[in-house]
Amino acid sequence: MSRRARISPAEAGLPDGGARRRTPGLRREEVAVLAGVGVSWYQWLEQGRDITVSAQVLDAVSRVLKLTSAERRHLYVLAGLNPPVLEVSPLDRDMCHGLKRLIDAWMPFPAHIMDVYWNTVLYNDSAALVFGMRPEIVQNCLIAFFTDPIYRARSPQWEEIACDVVAQFRAACSERPQDEGFREVVEQARELSPRFAELWKQRDVRPGGLIRKQMDHPVVGALHVESTQLRIPARPDLAIVLHTPLPHTDTARKLEWLTSPEGGRGLLYPLAG
Repeated sequence: MSRRARISPAEAGLPDGGARRRTPGLRREEVAVLAGVGVSWYQWLEQGRDITVSAQVLDAVSRVLKLTSAERRHLYVLAGLNPPVLEVSPLDRDMCHGLKRLIDAWMPFPAHIMDVYWNTVLYNDSAALVFGMRPEIVQNCLIAFFTDPIYRARSPQWEEIACDVVAQFRAACSERPQDEGFREVVEQARELSPRFAELWKQRDVRPGGLIRKQMDHPVVGALHVESTQLRIPARPDLAIVLHTPLPHTDTARKLEWLTSPEGGRGLLYPLAG
């Protein structure tokens, strides 16, 4: 009812009814006609009665009431249906500026942001220094993991982590089973990496969470970090990956030095390897 009240007849393409209209917004029968459903059925829907609903009808009602993606998902939940994927609101599309400030503030520790397909969106200077993130490689975290020689040379646990990486990517795929974007990434990874193709056949599934990594940096030596994936409800298309130094190691001190002006002078010789 509250959503009906905020939509004027003019916004819905109807005459406003003049003095005969006692309440603002749309009447139940107007919503029913515009959505292509029966008036009684729509009244029962608003009243929360135990009736059978379909996704198509809920989408039609959502369209008439101009529901946001979050409101549409809420309507599905109220109706007892599996909610659709949350879409990004136009008001939240400029959130990347704030997220960039977040990963920059995470310095001197590595951090990066990726989209649902694991395409690299942003990364801070520490991620570039530690993991070798750079413009000239494939800007996809999955493909770069299996194809970037610098990352592989620095990761003594590469084979062990590879199983987790593939299982987590399959879990991400399962959230959007019909999405061609995931299929394109998988096909590209198959073509470029026989090892990925082998692991993909195992069909392991593991949700994104914590992965402990050891990186052997050519300047500061062993770095021990914990990689954590964070999701933002308002931007379900993005994930923030923060790397935190493990306790009882000197990783934090090494990262502070590596990202300092003194450390920058120590990076003047080649880093490959």
